[in-house]
Amino acid sequence: MDKDLEQTEEIIVDTSSGLEDGQNKCEKCGSTEISLNVDTGKLRCHWCRHEQDPPKFEKEAIDLTQLQGQIIGSGASDANFDESDAITLKCSSCAAEVIVDTSESTQARCHWCRNTLSLNNQVPNGAVPDKVIPFATKKDAARAEIETFVNARKSFAHPTFKKEFTTENIMGVYMPYMVVDANVKAKFSGEGEVLLRTWTETRTVGSGDKKRTVTTRYYDADRYNISRDFDMTVEGLTIESNSEKLQHSSSNRTNNVINAIKPFDLEQSMRWDANFMTGYTAQKRDTNVEDLRDLVGVKMTDVARHQIRDTIRNYDRGVRWQNENLDVIGKQWKAAYFPIWLYSYQQPNKNIHYVAVNGQSLKTMGSVPINHQKLALVSLFIGIVVAILLGFGALVADLDFILGALAGFALGFGAFYGGTYSKYRNRNARYTHENSTKASVRNMRPMDSLKRKIRRTTSAGMSGDNSSAVNYRGGS
Repeated sequence: MDKDLEQTEEIIVDTSSGLEDGQNKCEKCGSTEISLNVDTGKLRCHWCRHEQDPPKFEKEAIDLTQLQGQIIGSGASDANFDESDAITLKCSSCAAEVIVDTSESTQARCHWCRNTLSLNNQVPNGAVPDKVIPFATKKDAARAEIETFVNARKSFAHPTFKKEFTTENIMGVYMPYMVVDANVKAKFSGEGEVLLRTWTETRTVGSGDKKRTVTTRYYDADRYNISRDFDMTVEGLTIESNSEKLQHSSSNRTNNVINAIKPFDLEQSMRWDANFMTGYTAQKRDTNVEDLRDLVGVKMTDVARHQIRDTIRNYDRGVRWQNENLDVIGKQWKAAYFPIWLYSYQQPNKNIHYVAVNGQSLKTMGSVPINHQKLALVSLFIGIVVAILLGFGALVADLDFILGALAGFALGFGAFYGGTYSKYRNRNARYTHENSTKASVRNMRPMDSLKRKIRRTTSAGMSGDNSSAVNYRGGS
């Protein structure tokens, strides 16, 4: 995917906060007891109540259309994940050595003088990112969202889950992501079909008592060879940078719901300050740029495919792209922490279910364990009722009762069971990166040439139409 970048030297951009490891002190009273005030978005001292504005993460003044090579923020540069999670800091007040467990936090309290020590420098194990989006919502608001989500699914929830459900244990978690901007040249080629006309023909088949009329719909169409050669910029493409959370289709945990609560407002990104972590936990990234390159390429191809859909609107029977090539001219990577309120519930020896709330927007998605026995019984009852109704309806229409009843049972049982399962588990919930990622196409160079005429086909659309396909499902 990034063949044009293979021989390009990487440029590492220093995004460090400039703060030293150790005590982050209030600029007014010198206290190290500082945390985020969600109401104002400022960092507030617990002692004197002084608030100070955290520095925003300033985007580089780069015209993405001119972006070349590979630029990586120092917080996203290759980390050695075998490095110990335990970082030792020396307290400047009492000289005690204090261990910070970076797998969960970037702060620790000195056990002698009780000052808070913060890890501000980007360390080799990837614990400190380039930027962070602070929480903008309080725990009580997130609890209310989770309770509303679960209460709407209590009817068929597993009885043990209903008994044990409580929002007291929800946690504010900073989840690791990579944020990617890119400048690419793209070329898509394939075939498309344009409908010319459609009509029906009726003919009589059989004889005697078995004589019947058959109506067939026919289509005339033209098939074209088509290509779209264009330049594209992508801004703010996001992907999880923790390998476990990348497993959206995991059979034993509902990771996809975490992906589904995006987007996050990247304009609210702040420079790193460990005080943002006070009262929250964090999950450290465990992937490097090279580990995510192919996945990002797939997502960018999805974005490109959907960006050019307006140029193929006239192909109303469909488009089948046969070759999709992206040549990356330039790409830049930044590591980030995004705020998520997280409720988790593990069934004994079974799945881990998550309900996740966006820490900025309160957008909520989750999975609730199902009482399959109760759902099956109710679905069976509904299937029988629909079977009876459609069976008698078939008799009235002088059709076969048994076939009507079987069709009704399948419809009633399947629709209710499937619809309820989908509502509770949300296995297909996902963030639509293909439509939602900010992108811009320029220098479009279309080519279309008639390939052949299709006459009297009974196919209502083009076989293999993939103009709306999404290869990176992120949850399905």
